[in-house]
Amino acid sequence: MDRDAIENWVGGYERAWRSPGTGLLGELFTGDVEYLVSPWADPIVGLEPLGVFWEAERSGPDEAFTMVSEIVAVQDSTAVVRVSVEYRWDTLSRWRDLWVLRFDSDGRCTRFEEWPFAPEQPDGH
Repeated sequence: MDRDAIENWVGGYERAWRSPGTGLLGELFTGDVEYLVSPWADPIVGLEPLGVFWEAERSGPDEAFTMVSEIVAVQDSTAVVRVSVEYRWDTLSRWRDLWVLRFDSDGRCTRFEEWPFAPEQPDGH
C-alpha cells in the first residue's frame, strides 16, 4: 500500500458511508474483517455483522457531515490516518480519530481500529 492507495481507500470509506445500504463494504473490507470502534472494544468480525453495525450507527446515507483526513504513516500493509468528522444533527457533533488500518494484497482492509475522541474528552478520559 502507498499513500495514493490509502487516500483512495479513505475516499471509498466516505462514499460508502454516504451511500444507501452496505453493498460497498465488500469493496473496502475483507470478508473476515476485524473492525474495532475503539482500541478497547471487542472486534466486529465479518462483513455481515459490520453491515448491521454500519446501518445502526448512521442516520442514513443523507446524513449531513464533513470529513477531512490526513495520512500520518504508511508502512507495508499498515497505515495510520487522522480523521476529523463533524456531524450536523440537531447539535454539532465533532470527532477526531486515528485509524490504524491493515490491508491485504488486494487493497481491502483486514483490520480497522479506531481511536475516537470528542471535544468533551480532550485527554481521553
